[in-house]
Amino acid sequence: MRRLAAALLIFALAACGGDDMPVSEPESHAMPPPTPVPQEGRSLACGPTDVKLPDMPEGLTRTGSFARLGSLTRRLEVNGLIWRESDEELYVGVVCGVRTAEQFVTLVARSTLTVYKGRPALRWTTRTGLRNFMWLERPGTAVYIAATPGLAAEIKRIAAGVTLSPAP
Repeated sequence: MRRLAAALLIFALAACGGDDMPVSEPESHAMPPPTPVPQEGRSLACGPTDVKLPDMPEGLTRTGSFARLGSLTRRLEVNGLIWRESDEELYVGVVCGVRTAEQFVTLVARSTLTVYKGRPALRWTTRTGLRNFMWLERPGTAVYIAATPGLAAEIKRIAAGVTLSPAP
């Protein structure tokens, strides 16, 4: 039975196509007033894996962080940063602890399974309109990017600029 489930997952991932891109969201918390912070050189960690972020779009101010995604079906370690410009927000983070593609695809109910750079990916839009995208970069590390509609076009550019430290 387990082999059948794994085979179905492989077929589902293969049928999803290549670089299908984003639409998804995190749990919102009251934000402190924006504090200007340099945009370059940011990184997030999942255990020994450092995820280096690209420069954020000009005009955004880092406004905080988040440690939980309301869309996840189970509690996992989440480390993320939030940027804002006017009423638009951008979230970038890592979800730690998911080891297999089978575990990953069950993380968000009502999400669309796709593939990003040959890896399993999920995209979804929340009731509030936040567009979310997450892919399993390596066992134990998923990368998460979300944006309000006015910044949704940035998800693809940011995803393309994410780099990881060498494998442990």
